[in-house]
Amino acid sequence: MRLLYSTAITCYALGVRIASLFNEKAALMRKGWHQWSKQFPSERLEGAKTAWFHAASLGEFEQARPVIEAFRKKHPDYKICLSFFSPSGYEIRKNYKEADVVCYLPPDTRCNARKWMELVHPDIAFFVKYDFWFNYLQALKKKGTPTYIFSAIFRPTQYFFRWYGGWFARQLQHYTHLFVQNDESLQLLHSIGITHCDITGDTRFDRVNEIARQAKPIPIVEQFIANGDASSTQTPCHVLIAGSSWEPDETNIKQFLEAYSNPLKVILAPHMIGEDHLALIERLFSTWGTVRYSHLATENPDRQLFHQKVLIIDNIGMLSSIYRYAHVSYIGGGFGKGIHNTLEAAIYNCPVCFGPNYGKFQEARELIEQGGAKSYNTASQLTEILTTWLNNNEVRDKAASACRDYMEQHLGATETIMERVESL
Repeated sequence: MRLLYSTAITCYALGVRIASLFNEKAALMRKGWHQWSKQFPSERLEGAKTAWFHAASLGEFEQARPVIEAFRKKHPDYKICLSFFSPSGYEIRKNYKEADVVCYLPPDTRCNARKWMELVHPDIAFFVKYDFWFNYLQALKKKGTPTYIFSAIFRPTQYFFRWYGGWFARQLQHYTHLFVQNDESLQLLHSIGITHCDITGDTRFDRVNEIARQAKPIPIVEQFIANGDASSTQTPCHVLIAGSSWEPDETNIKQFLEAYSNPLKVILAPHMIGEDHLALIERLFSTWGTVRYSHLATENPDRQLFHQKVLIIDNIGMLSSIYRYAHVSYIGGGFGKGIHNTLEAAIYNCPVCFGPNYGKFQEARELIEQGGAKSYNTASQLTEILTTWLNNNEVRDKAASACRDYMEQHLGATETIMERVESL
């Protein structure tokens, strides 16, 4: 089985190299893997113990970040190596200051795993959520390195729990301990004989709470909401913020605007900010008037642009702070592979709405159960949900309170994980 697994990894790596000829993301991965062992800056890790943190992509990094920073504070004598598998993580966080080395993790072959141990020489290793690399795990076990996975989540459909999953399940024994998000994950692990595990929650809650705590006012957005009149004393109109939106999301929001007549400002932060998509959004919402954030952020913006109804955020990194201005929020991705981050909005006590593909996201299901979120299937349903929230303060406040209570209930995973690591 290990031979089959390693062969599959090799075939995947070959596929990425072929795809790199015409795919930018694959090209970045191939570049990151190219002669990695010769280019790895191992000298930066010399002279101290090393803690290795691996995150598949940007989302997993956000889960890892509270633990990385807590570990750095607790153990300043350690060097930190942070690895990514996806360009979406590495390219954005390659200058992350809390890590001594930030790099791509090469494909999980036995040869790469052996070279990794020689160059990184990790004294402790952390993986995030569901990134399972079995040759690396075996190498860490052989070296005697304490190895943890945190914010992990398991589902019955994963190969660990299938009739053919015995070998995969045994690989989980290589972890020193598994820190999982919920009871379902714990029970699934117990069902295959994995007992070195605990429920410690999801570190994303701690991360979004820290982002919200550090968020600073954004004057341009505030002026846009107030129609650009900084001296106006009138009560601002309601604000709908749609984060990480895709074309189906934007089309449904357009239909909502066609049916909604009360004062409203809309802030759209699309998932893709290429020129083609931005132009599409401008055409969709041309009836109400659109303006890009970059056009308002110039030295002398046209004051009339602040009076447009739809603000398009054409950059990456602002969304989590902008949610603070929302009366209601919309999370994109629900008509694709799955919704994006609901917690970034919920931390501001903001009711959350999204499309139907949310089943894999525990926080989305629980927010719906507690009354802080709603899902929809058709544009008419979206219109009903948003209209009720925007026009009925009592209903909206009740949903906002549900979001606040839910977030407060789930803070503290980072501290719990650190305490358990120290005790182990």
